[in-house]
Amino acid sequence: MKILITGGAGYIGSELVGFLLSSGHEVQVLDRLDYEPDSLLRYVGHESFDFDRLDVRRLDIMQKYVEDADVIIPLAALVGFPLCDQRPREATEVNLDVNQWLAEVKRDDQILIYPCTNSGYGVSVDGSVCTEESPLNPVSLYGKTKVAAEDIFRQTEGCCTVRLATVFGPSSRARTDLLVNNFVLKAIKERILVLYECELMRNYVHIWDVCRVFEFIMENWDRCKNETFNVGNDSINMNKLQLAEKINEQIPIEIIRAEFTQDPDKRDYIVSSQKIYDLGFKCEYDLDFGINQLIKMYKLIDRPWYANY
Repeated sequence: MKILITGGAGYIGSELVGFLLSSGHEVQVLDRLDYEPDSLLRYVGHESFDFDRLDVRRLDIMQKYVEDADVIIPLAALVGFPLCDQRPREATEVNLDVNQWLAEVKRDDQILIYPCTNSGYGVSVDGSVCTEESPLNPVSLYGKTKVAAEDIFRQTEGCCTVRLATVFGPSSRARTDLLVNNFVLKAIKERILVLYECELMRNYVHIWDVCRVFEFIMENWDRCKNETFNVGNDSINMNKLQLAEKINEQIPIEIIRAEFTQDPDKRDYIVSSQKIYDLGFKCEYDLDFGINQLIKMYKLIDRPWYANY
C-alpha cells in the first residue's frame, strides 16, 4: 500500500515509518521539520521511502499527496498542552482545521487512521473505567482540538480513530517530556522524583505497540472501518506513585511526595482497551521493558531540546 504520513519525522512517525517499510509498504512522509531532521536519515536508502518538507497547512500542495495515497495517517500536530497553550492559533489550525479539510477531500475508498488521545477523557467520573462510549471531557486546548478533529473523522466514511494512551519508549526523535520518558530521565540524572498529586491515574502504551496497532487496523480494515478504539496497555493503568515505584525497581531513587503542590496537568482516568483486544490485538511490550530501553537510550543522548516545548 501507498501510505501518506504527515508529521512523520516526529516521535511516533520516526518509528512507524520503519515499521511500515519493513512490512513492504511504500511510505511518503510530509513534515516541516520543526525539530532535529536526522530522525528519518536511516530510511533514505530505502527505495520505498520518500520525504518532502511541507507545512500541512499548505493545502494546495497537500492535495496531490492525499490523492496518491491508499492510506492516510495524519500525525502532524502540535502535541501536548504546554506547546498548544504557547501557540493556540497554530494549534487550532494544524490540529483541527487541516483535519477538517482532510475529511472533506479524502475518498471513501481510502483508509484514514486518525490518532487521537486518551487526554479527551480528562477526568473520569467516580474513578469509573473509560471505554469508547464514555463521555469526553478534555481539560486542555490540546485535548479539545484532538477531540474535535476525532469527532469530524468519526462522521466521515472510511476512517478509524484510535485514542492513544500516554506513549513511552525510545525513538530516533526522542520525547523527554512524556511522563514515563521524563520520569526515567529525571531518575537517572537526579536520583530523585518529586511527585505532584501522585494519585492521578493514567494509561500507558509502548511506542512499538502503537506502530503495531496501525498495521493491525490496516490488515483488519473490514472490522475496524468507521470504528473508534482505545489503544493502551491495560496492565499499565497506574498512578504516578506506582509509576515511580516501578522505575525505582531498576534505578534506585528517592521518591518525594509534594503534598501541597498541584500538577498543571489534571488528567486522571482509567482506560479499557478491551474493544480492540476483542478483535485480536494485544500489547506486547510492558513497562519494565520500556524503562530498560529508556535507560539505554539516555546513555546515548543528553540534549534538553527533545521535548515539544
